[in-house]
Amino acid sequence: MLEEKITALRKELIEYAAIIEGMIEGSVNAQLRKDSAMLMEIIEKDEPIANDVEITIEDMCIGMIAQFQPKAKDLRTILMILKINNDLERAGDHAVNIAESGLFLNDRPQLKPLIDIPRMASESINMLKDSITSFINEDSPLAYNVCERDNEVDDLGNQILRELITYMTCDPSTIERSLQLLKIARNLERIADLSTNICEDVIFMVEGAIIKHHILDKNVLV
Repeated sequence: MLEEKITALRKELIEYAAIIEGMIEGSVNAQLRKDSAMLMEIIEKDEPIANDVEITIEDMCIGMIAQFQPKAKDLRTILMILKINNDLERAGDHAVNIAESGLFLNDRPQLKPLIDIPRMASESINMLKDSITSFINEDSPLAYNVCERDNEVDDLGNQILRELITYMTCDPSTIERSLQLLKIARNLERIADLSTNICEDVIFMVEGAIIKHHILDKNVLV
């Protein structure tokens, strides 16, 4: 009975992750196309749906713990899903932030062709997808790979920062638009960080290794 409940919980989490991935991808693509209607849909329609799913998963987790009082691996799995659920909710908030910045930018002349931000978005979304896959499959090598890729997103963010500082220094009229682009980059960077957090927890769950804050410590899991 508990195993069936956990299977259903995993399925719910995968579907929730797909919703969040769609919100992130949609917010960036809609900005590239200057599609304000789609950005508004993400803010007004997709976010409430995502919030409802997040609450459903949380209720399922709490209910299973109360009903079955799971131990060992089953308890760790449920607690992991509860934490990933929270991380996905935060990623959804970042997608909304991106959409809001997109609405601001759509009403103004384009500052520059967007090249690095779509690259950041693509990598952040792939990291999120792989973090969920690593959890579902208990795949610690994939989790390590996702953690390593966080540097690539950080590098793109730094590149965007340097470029936009040049714009703002040379032409103060670009400051507002540059700050909104920096906000988008920062939100994408946070999504990558959340994916890394998920993978750090997967590594702990599978191997008993703590790699948060660059700490490596082996613990025995029961």
